[in-house]
Amino acid sequence: MVAGFAKTLALVFALSIALTGCGNDLLGILAAPDFSRRWQARETFHFLTYEDRNLSLADDGTYSFIVVADTHGNTRGFEKLARVIDDDVKFVAVVGDITQTGSRAELEKFLGIARGFGVPVFPVIGNHDIYFGNWPVWEKLVGSTVYRVNIGVDTLLILDSANAFFGARQLDWLENELRNSWGRVFVFSHVSMFNRRILNVDARERARIVSMLKGNADAVFMGHTHGRDVATVGGVHYITIEDFRRHYTYLRVFVSRDSLRWEFGRL
Repeated sequence: MVAGFAKTLALVFALSIALTGCGNDLLGILAAPDFSRRWQARETFHFLTYEDRNLSLADDGTYSFIVVADTHGNTRGFEKLARVIDDDVKFVAVVGDITQTGSRAELEKFLGIARGFGVPVFPVIGNHDIYFGNWPVWEKLVGSTVYRVNIGVDTLLILDSANAFFGARQLDWLENELRNSWGRVFVFSHVSMFNRRILNVDARERARIVSMLKGNADAVFMGHTHGRDVATVGGVHYITIEDFRRHYTYLRVFVSRDSLRWEFGRL
């Protein structure tokens, strides 16, 4: 009986790992009890340079950037993203689940491709990126999971929602950064805050974030659900992007002092 139970448990475990849709993910949170350690590692950078995190812009402040979500180790597809990176694109953001299992080989492959894009690539940690206790891999190769990027007079704020929560310290950090931000403000997080599937963000944290961002941010970019959703709450655009792994979807955002627009594309 014990052997039979063990086999059943192993099967459930294997099936949950095989599922690429994070909405069906049973182990992403349970496999990552190291949130406090991730917070302590903030402002530690191995992949991004100081120049990457302090970008200059043309005098007119116009530029574009690309966001993709949930590559899940599909590095062959990720390489093709170079096709849509032109001179107007200043950076690429990947909003979580860059890997499928958090392995060193997967993350190294992704980072190697990203270095060849010719523009900074900003990684956002997702629940799959910390599977099997693999947070130390991210820590050694990337570093911080919560950080700020200055791009001209605009501000990017990257958050850690890999455990489907942010925690008081991270939200205090976000509030302080918002007070000291200027220009346009863009926020990047893995877990979608307005989706009702499993691993959803706590309603109280969501309420605090929405309150903080109102009047202080332009847009929030998210993934995790493997589906597309666009909502505007308190004047802030909350954009969830379907998974790149299967759909090869990317979002291109066009920024100017007077306007903000975006369009979805597919490779």
